[in-house]
Amino acid sequence: MIYASGGVAWTLGDPCHVLRGGLQRRTGLQSRIEVHAIIAVRGAVPSRAWRQTPALTNPKLFARDRHVCAYCGHRFETDLLTREHIQPSSRGGADSWMNCITACKGCNGRKGNRLPEEAHMSLMYLPYVPSLHEDMILRGRRILTDQMEFLLASVPRNSRLHA
Repeated sequence: MIYASGGVAWTLGDPCHVLRGGLQRRTGLQSRIEVHAIIAVRGAVPSRAWRQTPALTNPKLFARDRHVCAYCGHRFETDLLTREHIQPSSRGGADSWMNCITACKGCNGRKGNRLPEEAHMSLMYLPYVPSLHEDMILRGRRILTDQMEFLLASVPRNSRLHA
């Protein structure tokens, strides 16, 4: 374990769990390790994942856009939303963070295989590529309060996740 071998460089936040071991013969004290939600490992080298664009999925896209249709501006449940390509795939548009926005099924159908200008529809917000800290939040996993504070501190101030 990283804690027992002295591999923890630093921790943040209060301990979230305490591990108790056996009693020491000489002192009679019980061994104890406090585990923190956020740790930095000594000598760790950031992985390649930190240098890559996060994978685009519908749940993360809808979370990035806060479940709001980019055309009508209304908030919808997930089953009424679609991944909308600003420049349609059939017209060479990429399946990327910068070409995809959240749209309700009605607006997506109305736009069809056209560019927004051709359909006389304007975007209410612009797409962006989430940072890797934003991506961790967008994945929707259970994040402890200390971890969320740490992640949000690294998220750009203009991110929709601060709203």
